[in-house]
Amino acid sequence: MIYTAIDTFYLTEEKLKNSPSRKDDIDEATETTLRIYGCDLIQESGILLRLPQAVMATGQVLFHRFYCKKSFARFNVKRVAASCVWLASKLEESPRKTRQVLIVFHRMECRRENLPIEQLDTFSKKYKDLKEDLIRTERHLLKEMGFICHVEHPHKFISSYLVTLETPTELRQEAWNLANDSLRTTLCVRFKSAVVACGVVYAAARRLQVPLPENPPWWKPFDADKSGIDEVCRVLAHLYTLPKAQYIPVCKGGGSFITSNQSLDLPYQSALKDVSLTGKTAIEDTNTSKGSSISVNQEVGKDELINASLGNLKELKSDDNSKRIVTSGVSKEEPDPKLMSNRRIETGGGRNKERERDRDREREREKERSKSRGRDRRLEFDRELGREDTVRDRDKAKETGYRSRDRGNDSGRFEKSKYHSSRDGDYRSSYYSSRENNR
Repeated sequence: MIYTAIDTFYLTEEKLKNSPSRKDDIDEATETTLRIYGCDLIQESGILLRLPQAVMATGQVLFHRFYCKKSFARFNVKRVAASCVWLASKLEESPRKTRQVLIVFHRMECRRENLPIEQLDTFSKKYKDLKEDLIRTERHLLKEMGFICHVEHPHKFISSYLVTLETPTELRQEAWNLANDSLRTTLCVRFKSAVVACGVVYAAARRLQVPLPENPPWWKPFDADKSGIDEVCRVLAHLYTLPKAQYIPVCKGGGSFITSNQSLDLPYQSALKDVSLTGKTAIEDTNTSKGSSISVNQEVGKDELINASLGNLKELKSDDNSKRIVTSGVSKEEPDPKLMSNRRIETGGGRNKERERDRDREREREKERSKSRGRDRRLEFDRELGREDTVRDRDKAKETGYRSRDRGNDSGRFEKSKYHSSRDGDYRSSYYSSRENNR
């Protein structure tokens, strides 16, 4: 099978037995319980945050990889689980805000500890400390993994394997559930996802009593071996015999989501604590064994330290004096106060002159700007006047055209009235003449 992903984080069983947690006097049972507890937190928080199963699976794999390199005594399980969920949500392109992650984990802890559920105040110092710890833990995760956070899950192989084997649909669901449960163990850091998928399919087939081809063996085309499949089945069987995982406080720095204690004991802080503890124990042992002789030696040591510190102070003073002499020049005479005052006055007068020049320049610029603004306004005013004149000329031309038309109509009327008046006159004159003749 061709692997195209960068997936090289695999450890042997011997390396897991010699994990950093064992060096801090944490036994195998406690480490297994804390691993299961952290994976349960990741699964439950993913459900409350409405994340896809791929995000929860990635977070659990990152969780196991981190504790293969770091101890449970240095980093708190709850804080690391929250950071794994936050980082996995970004890797699987389903990001969630820090506020949402912290509120969910705070609520989960209140429910698990049987405490009254209180809303986490996002404006409090407690929330600020939790947010800083979340970001710091994410940086530790990325640093320990070398920023190679690619994860290959066995889920994508299960469906293709079962299709080729032509198994019923019930077997697919059972194998999927076993694959989800396998993420609570260290199988993801011991075997490749293809081997885990074959072991899950074999365990599911044995549960449902579904026969699989054995001649030739069905696992050979899938790049798996019988020993790996048997180990996967053994780890899963041991997982189901364990009780429900409970939190075991093994971290030195606390790290509860209810309190605002910091979850991390940084390497330099732990080293300082160890040095201080060893120094105190050594002093106590020497005091009990030697008695008064140590007090005398301590006094002598104190006197030597005081003399050495005084010598260092003298050397520092001499160095400072030499530097002052070099900077002041060859002459060691102190400057006259009158000369200093005159220089100050001269510098002040020069500064005032420069300020006045700047003010004059600004005034001239403002005058030029006002002149240019006045010119622009005049040009706009002239343009408006020209527009008004053209409009008036157009109106006048229209009015003259209308008047000429009206005059032509009136002249025709006048001619008609004249014609009618002449006829009326002739008629009247003929009428009066006929009357006179009759008379």
